[in-house]
Amino acid sequence: MNHDTVKNDYFWMAKAIQLAQQGRFTTSPNPRVGCVIVDENNQLLGQGYHIQAGTPHAEVHALRQATNARPQGAKGATAYVTLEPCSHFGRTPPCAIALVEAKVARVVIAMTDPNPNVCGKGINILQEAGIEVVSDVMAAEAAALNPGFIKRMLTGKPFVRVKLGISLDGKIALQNGISQWITGPEARRDVQRYRAQSCVVLTGSGTVKADDPSLLVREKEAQFEDYPLEHIRQPARVVVDGKSKLSRNYTLFNDGNTTLTATSQSHPDTATQHYLSVDEKDGKLNLHSLMSALGDKQYNEVWVEAGPGLAGALLQEGLVDELICYQAPKLLGDKGISMVNFPAFTSLDECISLSLIENRQVGNDIKLIFRPDVSSTRG
Repeated sequence: MNHDTVKNDYFWMAKAIQLAQQGRFTTSPNPRVGCVIVDENNQLLGQGYHIQAGTPHAEVHALRQATNARPQGAKGATAYVTLEPCSHFGRTPPCAIALVEAKVARVVIAMTDPNPNVCGKGINILQEAGIEVVSDVMAAEAAALNPGFIKRMLTGKPFVRVKLGISLDGKIALQNGISQWITGPEARRDVQRYRAQSCVVLTGSGTVKADDPSLLVREKEAQFEDYPLEHIRQPARVVVDGKSKLSRNYTLFNDGNTTLTATSQSHPDTATQHYLSVDEKDGKLNLHSLMSALGDKQYNEVWVEAGPGLAGALLQEGLVDELICYQAPKLLGDKGISMVNFPAFTSLDECISLSLIENRQVGNDIKLIFRPDVSSTRG
């Protein structure tokens, strides 16, 4: 493969990845996928991205544009796709077959699909039709589009982000529980975007009792100038309440949006009260079982807004993929509530180790994204 071809492949795949990012708020439980179709002279014929489950995939949007661009459509062209074209009949027909029928000459794929119903099968369909297939072009960048989908396909569990708004001295609230607002409006707006792209917002019964939060996306605060649908796709809420002692009078149980209570107790499921049955471990809700249950419901990404007890337990169990801290330039003092609850460690070897992967200013606050070292957790 000559230098110009490689250069073009990376150029157009980068474009396809940019397109895929436009679906980050809406595609769940499907992956975010972008597609670009280029003619024999390296000119754009069509492009598209997947917007919502049950609607056309990225390849279909791009093929339609190519058909409108010239009489022969995508015949002889090159298609760039961020994820291996699907090979099975789901709510939409297989994209691999659509590309074959369009008579494209070449398909460049960023990464194979981790879905066992697809993995490698889409590539086989293309190759058996005589189409040249090139894969692993910008694979890492494409994988970053779908951490939740990939993790769920490989492990059965969703990708978990824990969010904490903290002071400079690591406190999340004053001793009396007051915490609004430690961080500034820019940080709170950033949180809205995470809520919007997540399938579930997870919290604990203590947070519900203390704050009576909605945990929904506040559209005005989020200011979604790049949102592809008319109405915000609100995340489900899941409340950890192992013994089902929480009153049903709180906001998130009565606003008409989906809320599940994760509990070890048996309950009838009604139109207004939904329960997620999870087993116990050491007298408490088994958090590993909870994550498996969320994966079974096809939830890709979980956003955790909880108190120090649940946040600490998730970290200890090795269930956190990213810890996101918005640190405000405030000092709450030694009587404030700490960001996480851990047992009394007696050795530094027992501590949770973190790797800093992002550090930037958001308004007057600092946003820190950490990746926990799984070897330092119990999980």
